[in-house]
Amino acid sequence: MRIAMSALAATVAGCATSPVDYGASLSPQDPKWPSPQCQQARAAAADYQLREKQHPGWEFAVLGPYGLGIIAATKEAEQKQRKRFARDVHLQCSSLPLPKELQGDLSPAVAKANYP
Repeated sequence: MRIAMSALAATVAGCATSPVDYGASLSPQDPKWPSPQCQQARAAAADYQLREKQHPGWEFAVLGPYGLGIIAATKEAEQKQRKRFARDVHLQCSSLPLPKELQGDLSPAVAKANYP
């Protein structure tokens, strides 16, 4: 049980920045900022943040250690989703290169089986 709680705490501690907060950190002086694509990306990020707050996912805690695993997996998926939205906001609203923390493959992990 302690191990599951530690894993959950580590997962939650590594929170990705809110896409809305990330968008607010970008320069409104950028030529891309007033574009319809940027406005749409910022609106989608705000919608996602609102949905995320309405559904925290803690109801699985009643399942004990199994529920904690589900919560940890849910939180990890939320972090990837936040990163995707922040990446989209950056690409649509900023002319600057994509920061390292937003680079990389953000697609869902696919298990690869190694057969002899």
